Amino acid sequence: MPHPGAGTAAQGHPGHPGASRAGGHPGGHPGRSTDPRPVVGDFDFSQSPWLVIWETTRACDLACKHCRAEAIPDRNPGELTTVEAKRLLEDVRRFGRVLFVFTGGDALKRDDIYELTEYGAKLGLRMAMTPTVSPRVTPDTLRRLKEAGLARISVSIDGSTPAIHDAIRGVPGCWDWAIRIMREAREAGLSTQVNTTVSNWNLDDFDALYTLMTTLGIVFWEVFFLVPTGRARPEDVPTPEQWEGIFNRMYDLSKDAPFDIKATAAPQYRRVVVQRQVAERRAGQREDAPDELTAGLDFSLKDGVGRAKGVNDGDGFMFVSHTGDVYPSGFLPLAAGNIRTHDLVEVYRSSPLFLSLRDRSQLKGKCNVCEFRPICGGSRARAFGVTGDPLESEPYCAHIPLKYKKMVEKGEAEPVAEYFARRDRRLKNLPLAGG
Repeated sequence: MPHPGAGTAAQGHPGHPGASRAGGHPGGHPGRSTDPRPVVGDFDFSQSPWLVIWETTRACDLACKHCRAEAIPDRNPGELTTVEAKRLLEDVRRFGRVLFVFTGGDALKRDDIYELTEYGAKLGLRMAMTPTVSPRVTPDTLRRLKEAGLARISVSIDGSTPAIHDAIRGVPGCWDWAIRIMREAREAGLSTQVNTTVSNWNLDDFDALYTLMTTLGIVFWEVFFLVPTGRARPEDVPTPEQWEGIFNRMYDLSKDAPFDIKATAAPQYRRVVVQRQVAERRAGQREDAPDELTAGLDFSLKDGVGRAKGVNDGDGFMFVSHTGDVYPSGFLPLAAGNIRTHDLVEVYRSSPLFLSLRDRSQLKGKCNVCEFRPICGGSRARAFGVTGDPLESEPYCAHIPLKYKKMVEKGEAEPVAEYFARRDRRLKNLPLAGG
């Protein structure tokens, strides 16, 4: 299930874990914050993630076509216990007041979820949740989560109609449940967000989806771009050119949208934003210098739950599985340790995997020479899903850097299509951009 990647809160200075400018207490005994606004300038992704996701369980009653977790009906007895989950929350708090998200499976299948929500909120973490859309989510459920300290709830909607959405989610009635939950969450006083995964199943439904979003009273629309992992198949992923069209449409829509729009698992959207802003400035339609954080790109502060600049797999982001394995993201299934045997903070700061992902000079192919590398970096999860190497070039990016084109002309590099065809481990007909 997708995660609500839109939010976070002010954290302490990155060099001093446990200290918070917003009311926390150093020394590992943080208190509840009095100021929920992020202090973006304080973040150093080499020291602290902006967002930590915990896969509470893999138990879920849906059968989504693109499920990252390949969810199962019943809970795994090897899941983290309540005591271990609380220790996880305490360890995450050592980073500062990052956003902590419960995802799954279905987090509401854990009886201790209200207790854990309250515990995290009292530690000073900003708590969010992506529950499975089902009759399990009732007005009483939402009220209890709000009272426990939940800051935002995220609901997945992948189609503008029941027919499209329910076909993707595998259970009739899901669309109606999602719309009901959105209304009831607002009535409970919760901030609301919608997650949408773009794939070949709903590519032509994008504008209709946006129209639906404008009726839901949300503060954030998080648009996920399918990664071929879990149940998602390579043939379900649109072409780079199709994605480029969605990126440009998102930029256009963001100018008038009554909510913020964010692309997830598609850092190349930042490139599109900058390219569009440069073109607007040259045409006399924009006075400000290009800024990849504008146009609803990566930032939402309307409810005190914002988003940091340039988050990528393992770079400002960390994912913990239901059994405690620590990953750079839920879409990049390479474990760097386990919280039962490793120190969570040290895994993020010092493990070879996380260090390599944050060192963009190690990227390969056209990503290595791309002029947008500092703000993009390509999806490390998608590179791994296609090639088996998380440092390989992003296979679903339509942009070919000028420097790479010159390298091809000089015979110093392979044309893009040939490059990926030789490195592809899963696809016979990878829908690559030309080159």
